[in-house]
Amino acid sequence: MKVLQINSVCGIRSTGKICTDLSDVLHKRGDECLILYGRDKAPDSYRNVAKKIGGSFGVKLHALFTRLFDSAGFHSNAATKKIIQEIKKYNPDIIHLHNLHGYYLNIKILFDYLKNQDKPIVWTLHDCWAFTGHCSHFSFVGCEKWKKGCFRCPQHKEYPTSLFFDNSKKNYNKKKNCFTGVKNLCIVTPSRWLAETAKESFLSEYPIVAIPNGIDLELFKPTPGDFRDRYDLKDKKIILGVASSWGEKKGLIDFLELSKMIDDDTRIVLVGLKDYESKSMPGNIICIQEIRNSTELAQIYTAADIFFNPSREETMGLTTVEAMACGTFSIVYPLTALPEVIGENSGCVINFKDLSAVIDILKDRTKLNPEKCIEQANVYSKYKMFESYMKIYEGLKK
Repeated sequence: MKVLQINSVCGIRSTGKICTDLSDVLHKRGDECLILYGRDKAPDSYRNVAKKIGGSFGVKLHALFTRLFDSAGFHSNAATKKIIQEIKKYNPDIIHLHNLHGYYLNIKILFDYLKNQDKPIVWTLHDCWAFTGHCSHFSFVGCEKWKKGCFRCPQHKEYPTSLFFDNSKKNYNKKKNCFTGVKNLCIVTPSRWLAETAKESFLSEYPIVAIPNGIDLELFKPTPGDFRDRYDLKDKKIILGVASSWGEKKGLIDFLELSKMIDDDTRIVLVGLKDYESKSMPGNIICIQEIRNSTELAQIYTAADIFFNPSREETMGLTTVEAMACGTFSIVYPLTALPEVIGENSGCVINFKDLSAVIDILKDRTKLNPEKCIEQANVYSKYKMFESYMKIYEGLKK
């Protein structure tokens, strides 16, 4: 079996790692895989199975047009024609699409081609961009225009940023025309929440299956380290937050409010803060830049007493699962997909903005059950994710 994957990145960040993990599994099975990607650099170990299409100038030009005209996904013509050439040359049995936004391809050119092919297509939605007129998430602003047709987008200055124009109505109709009417297409989402949401969109004509993103339980497990000693936290209680980028939607303001409520025996640790964000943090918040070393991150998860994910928009909540895999009790809000990952005694869903509940849980040590946390995280083994994808591939190939 030959599988061709298309994504914005390869081998980095969550979507890029899913691509390379699937590639590894396919090759171990004796199958073949090619990854086409448009941005950044893939790890050297994947040079033989990955090809970058286009260059940084094309990405920047696409982003510029988007900022001027709100037209994300409708540029990069030459790069997209190269993608089609690679598809023809490789002649895959399965085409697996991931993130199609990111300023690297033209969705109309790609889908005009795909609609004239008989090849089975799997499309993993990692966010909501595919069925909106602009945004990748809409829960934060409570917008439901995407159900019938977008217009007057309240987030047109959010990613993919448009500085002047709101083209959401036109974008919505163009996406609907592009993405509907494709033969033999199956949509995959990382959560039941996103699956049910997609079923209310114009993508409802397709089968939609929820397959949670998986983690490597050989890396994310209770991992002793010297984190507490290095940061002078030996006798402190730790409330941990982790994100690839912080901001209002990720709940940074909640940690700032929480910092005013904790006593001197407690510290907040935030991983993923930029330099300019760190400079404005109070003294009882320890700021750490993004960590790409999984072992080091597992040591921080393990050192924490509780993990708090106050995000307003999540299509799954992978950091929460990683924390539980390291034996750390996790707290989330009842928003989007986050409650799905919390199991009995492995974490807690608290009322939105009820920060006093975080303090109460930290004080009540009887709730912190590492064994239950690890047991719940085992549900999200990446090998279970692989098995589910292989079943879909085989089913579509028949």
